[in-house]
Amino acid sequence: MDPAALASAESDAMAGLRERTEVGHLAAGRVPPSQIGDSHQAGATRVIDDSIRNVYVAPVTEDEKLLQFPGPSATDFTRTDTWRVLRIMGEFIEGFDTLAWVQKAVTVFGSARIGPDDPQYKKAEQVAGLLAKAGFAVITGAGPGIMEAANKGARLAGGRSIGCNIELPFEQGTNPYVDTVIHFRYFMVRKTMFIKYSTAFIIFPGGFGTLDETFDALTLIQTGKIYQFPVILFGRHYWAGLIRWLQARVLGEGKISPGDLQLMLLTDDPEEAARVVISAYAAQSQAVTERARARKSSPRERLND
Repeated sequence: MDPAALASAESDAMAGLRERTEVGHLAAGRVPPSQIGDSHQAGATRVIDDSIRNVYVAPVTEDEKLLQFPGPSATDFTRTDTWRVLRIMGEFIEGFDTLAWVQKAVTVFGSARIGPDDPQYKKAEQVAGLLAKAGFAVITGAGPGIMEAANKGARLAGGRSIGCNIELPFEQGTNPYVDTVIHFRYFMVRKTMFIKYSTAFIIFPGGFGTLDETFDALTLIQTGKIYQFPVILFGRHYWAGLIRWLQARVLGEGKISPGDLQLMLLTDDPEEAARVVISAYAAQSQAVTERARARKSSPRERLND
């Protein structure tokens, strides 16, 4: 993996990501936003934000600017990491403010590549509709494919449909079934919103981004940061190889414990997925009530009163 080969692989990966995103829009009968002139979207605007960019290089995403190898020291404060911290804080505030009304929601992840004729698209639409009828908002990454199907299912069932879009080097676009959309520059802020406002994750077949969110949630559960949080892997055949590897290699070598594998549910049934989410929400609500009652009855709380 010499530098030239790595650079070529990175270029191919970016081209593949763009192609997968465009396929999802094309399959739904739309012209991909990345093919519509200069429609790059960052934050809440449809222009490239140059306020904290290096004017001597080509435009990049804010995540790339934050994470790239340090270059020459900036003389303008608005181009420093200190200013970026304020930008990140502002993005958190915008997200919290926009989604403060969300009491119960489920995030659905999956590939942007598939179209309305794909069986998984139809199942994502179905499970989202079942959850919307049960009073859950549905959150996605706002793109095409599985994300569009989940937003569509929620919308058609009369529920709230939320999209958390992310700035990419090309415009990925927001699917037409989103009621509330927030545009994020930073992946870490967007990932926080997915976790904070969801009571469960439903993971349909997808790529690196889908796997990232899956293992992020599993790590938070494993370390006790969140609890009673179902991670539902939808599509038994698609996920079977991953589960076999986790069992044979990761568990076999003691890198995880047997209980860790019980943190995931595999299913092909939209009704089962919805039923698990609804039951988990009831358990979450009960646990919150019991914890609040325990805190009030503790000696320290009584002393403070």
